[in-house]
Amino acid sequence: MSSKCILTRIGYVCISEINEEIISVKIGCRSRKKDSTNTLNKAFKQLQEYLDGKRRRFTLKCRPEGTDFQKDVWNALQKIPYGKTISYTELADMIGHPRSQRAVGNANKHNPIPLFIPCHRVIMANGNIGGYSSGVDIKEQLLKIEGSYDRCKK
Repeated sequence: MSSKCILTRIGYVCISEINEEIISVKIGCRSRKKDSTNTLNKAFKQLQEYLDGKRRRFTLKCRPEGTDFQKDVWNALQKIPYGKTISYTELADMIGHPRSQRAVGNANKHNPIPLFIPCHRVIMANGNIGGYSSGVDIKEQLLKIEGSYDRCKK
């Protein structure tokens, strides 16, 4: 496993990869790891472009580890377009598990690859922003970058 941590406009971000696949993104992490692989360099380049508003899609291979249900949720998250938000209820419906909003929220919370698997695009049915594993302030920043924050209730 190789990992690299750098300071970005949303704070420190640490990305880890194995065999050219992203396995982890941690926001707020202050690891001293500075491995330099083509995959990590590409990931940070794309992340910087995204944070600068110049990238809408990531072209990275991601390999999140989790249960089949979690993987279903994480796959569905990748289908939410840039600049759009959906509710936990809508996400539960997308994966064929209506009324499993809490389980969907829990899967979002345990998403090991936030940003690249965009769990920040899921908000509450009433329009409130909801939670985020890296903090609501980070979620707000990401939604502002994508131009969807103004549609959320504060």
